[in-house]
Amino acid sequence: MDRDEYLERLGATTEEAADLFEHFEERSAAGRTHHVLTATRHGVERGTVIVEESDVVVRGYPSVPRILVLDPGIPSFFEANETVAIEEKLDGFNVRIAAVGAGSGKPLAFTRSGYVCPFTTARAHERLPLEEFFSSHPETVLCTELIGPETPYTTHDYEGVDTHEFRVIDIRDRESGAPLSVADRRSRCEEYGFGQPRHFGRTEPSTARETVEETIDELDAAGREGVVLKSADGQSMVKYTTESQHHEELAYAFSLPFDHGRDFVFSRIVRDAFQAAELDGTDARLRARAHALGESILEPMVSTIRDVADGETVGERHTVRGDPDSIDALLEHLREQSLTLEFEADRREDDERVVEFVKVAESSRDRIRYYLDGGTRDE
Repeated sequence: MDRDEYLERLGATTEEAADLFEHFEERSAAGRTHHVLTATRHGVERGTVIVEESDVVVRGYPSVPRILVLDPGIPSFFEANETVAIEEKLDGFNVRIAAVGAGSGKPLAFTRSGYVCPFTTARAHERLPLEEFFSSHPETVLCTELIGPETPYTTHDYEGVDTHEFRVIDIRDRESGAPLSVADRRSRCEEYGFGQPRHFGRTEPSTARETVEETIDELDAAGREGVVLKSADGQSMVKYTTESQHHEELAYAFSLPFDHGRDFVFSRIVRDAFQAAELDGTDARLRARAHALGESILEPMVSTIRDVADGETVGERHTVRGDPDSIDALLEHLREQSLTLEFEADRREDDERVVEFVKVAESSRDRIRYYLDGGTRDE
């Protein structure tokens, strides 16, 4: 690998190739060796992939900042003369799909951290017209969210999604990461029949609060995640989430209390507090939020403690379906990440294999068991 050449192509902020490439990790998938940046370094995004044999760079998906208050958060983030597009933020698994072989090659699905997921790759080929798309746009990357109740990563229910579907949230240049404009991306998705997030309109930053607040109320009532606000050219974007999402994530964290760090928990409480300070106009509304917050913390943790006491398995439950080969590849992929899996069902439905399993939360299980057996805690 000519590191100096790739350093320039990546636009890194260091002049020393060794400073960047010491953070790359060599991996193999689908018969190809590729190098993955394991953490954001020197202006290059985490999950950036270099496939040296085909001289392909797949840029990592950028981190999206968050605002905690709508006003002045929105007008402070965007330029005054910009048009802001408001789209739904989906509760799914971020996957980039790119052609990385010779010519257009067979597209692969890369996770946010740069792993090739065999299950997601197989399902993308089944559900999206990838050959047609990449034959015309080989040097782009489809940035998607894998959503639905039957995925190995998330389990959020969406109306009309029985198992899982892809939603294209961005189309970017594969190497530079430059996005299509919102209008062009939505038009191209329609051309190829790609699903995409709901669009709630365009507005100026100075008048966006009212539209976003109304949209958040609607999404909150439906138990959805939130919104992403994007400049018309797609270059700038910021996210804002719902109360129900804050509480859902807290409930998830406290259901596995010793597998998630304090930063994860505290950040969700901070989001909820700033939202309450801005939007909860009455003491009664604030009390209702506080009650829901408390339930999201205490009830799932007590439930998990009782499950461990009863000898039940605790962890993340998932159902996946697909052709048997892709399911085998997925389970092997998960085991390679040192996950402990416990299987609850394994059956055939028509030509598909359906597997229900638990990613065992060993830290929470073992720590709770220790305390239930009389162990002490230093505080």
